[in-house]
Amino acid sequence: MTDYQTELVAAREAAARASDLLCHAYESFVAIPDAPVTISTHADKASQELILGFLHDLFPADALCAEESTPAFDALPKTGRRAWVVDPIDGTRGFAKKVGQFSVMIGFLVDGHPVVGVVTEPAQHRTTFASLGGGCWTHTAAAEPSRCTVSVRGFNELVLAQSWSKTGMSPKPVQALTPVRVIETYSGGVKLAHVARGEADVYANTYEAFADWDICAGHLLVTEAGGTVTDLRGNAIAYQGENFKQTRGLIATNGVVHAEAVKRLAALA
Repeated sequence: MTDYQTELVAAREAAARASDLLCHAYESFVAIPDAPVTISTHADKASQELILGFLHDLFPADALCAEESTPAFDALPKTGRRAWVVDPIDGTRGFAKKVGQFSVMIGFLVDGHPVVGVVTEPAQHRTTFASLGGGCWTHTAAAEPSRCTVSVRGFNELVLAQSWSKTGMSPKPVQALTPVRVIETYSGGVKLAHVARGEADVYANTYEAFADWDICAGHLLVTEAGGTVTDLRGNAIAYQGENFKQTRGLIATNGVVHAEAVKRLAALA
């Protein structure tokens, strides 16, 4: 089995370079307290150009799929047997509000399956990464990487990772899963990393539509840490669909609670 270490090293280096760029941009960025969901900043495109340029130089035959439209790369193939899937700032609202909740996400697909995933949190100087069959690892700053494993908690002590909820609103996963604690963050990649690191037991994305780059990198973190990732019906996640849209939701868990969590969410649909 291919270990994809060359691609993992490249993804980690690309994410590290983008993280440095974003840290500098973040220091001088003027906070936007009421930043809308759709916000995009100059830093998004700068980060994406850096990442795609770096990867394209190393792997010129690979497809490049990313969130932002950038003239330098728009003409290149976005799908293929080997495809990089990039979110240059996942959780741009967290960047724009200057609350530190954003990440750089780089995933790599082979034949439509994630085989490399890197989620870097610039404000925390933390990276969580995985390759197919190589496990999931995390490290902060200059510390040595440590192996990640999902939790073994059940519903009686369930921790849920989710996006920030509107005041007074109880999101569907909270209603269905009744967690004892909720971790809220703007970044989907960070939510998946929370599950992979065992800090949360479930992340359920119930949005009607989102994109491949919102989940690709984090998907592999969870499965390589021993967890389970499916759509909301319990089926495998399919990548490289029309317009790279995901319309069947996502649920990532420690595996222990997966089947019951799927059932509870379906009952509330």
